[in-house]
Amino acid sequence: MFTSKRTRTAALTAAFLLPLAAAACGTNESAAPEASGGASDMASAPASSAPASPSSSPSDMASSSPSADMSSDAPFGAACSEVPTEGEGSVDGMSDDPVATAASNNPLLTTLVAAVTEADLGDTLNSAEAITVFAPIDSAFEEVPADTMDAAMGDPSGLLTDVLTAHVVGERLSPDMLAGEHETLNPDQPVTVEGSGEDFTVNGEAMVVCGNVQTANATVYLIDTVLLPAS
Repeated sequence: MFTSKRTRTAALTAAFLLPLAAAACGTNESAAPEASGGASDMASAPASSAPASPSSSPSDMASSSPSADMSSDAPFGAACSEVPTEGEGSVDGMSDDPVATAASNNPLLTTLVAAVTEADLGDTLNSAEAITVFAPIDSAFEEVPADTMDAAMGDPSGLLTDVLTAHVVGERLSPDMLAGEHETLNPDQPVTVEGSGEDFTVNGEAMVVCGNVQTANATVYLIDTVLLPAS
């Protein structure tokens, strides 16, 4: 009896433990492929995910930088801050009108407009297809000797016209074309521009104080000195 009871007990124990052992082995074996598969997947992940990662070339970075978005057509110069920010006399407002009309709306150019009107040059300037105007601001005319100013205004078709047409070049000059000598509508008085970037002088004395202002038919450079004949 004792022997057979021990035998039955051992058999029962074996019957109970063997399934547990088999289950444990089965769990380890099934986990191993998953771990192995996960490792191989991780090893291959960089190659398979590389196309999805964002890339930037130097040219892409340059095109997105603030300096790349700056417009080269923008006016420049300290006096540009004195130009109205809205209305017909503003930079945007002037761009829609021919140059004489545009200048008549700009509060910095009242004396120039009066001189152009006196010389009857408004239609000539407005009808030109493409010109550059060096436009003296009001304070520039205040520096002209009174007797010279009186003589010019008293001779509108002669001296005044000669002075005014010496401020007009028969083509549009962008800032990168500005430096050099240029023929004007006064064949006896060309202009010589020196400088670069946003720093220019005209005939060695007049400073460009607000440059590259666009009108419908002209590029305008406001200057701080009237360009008088040398003689």
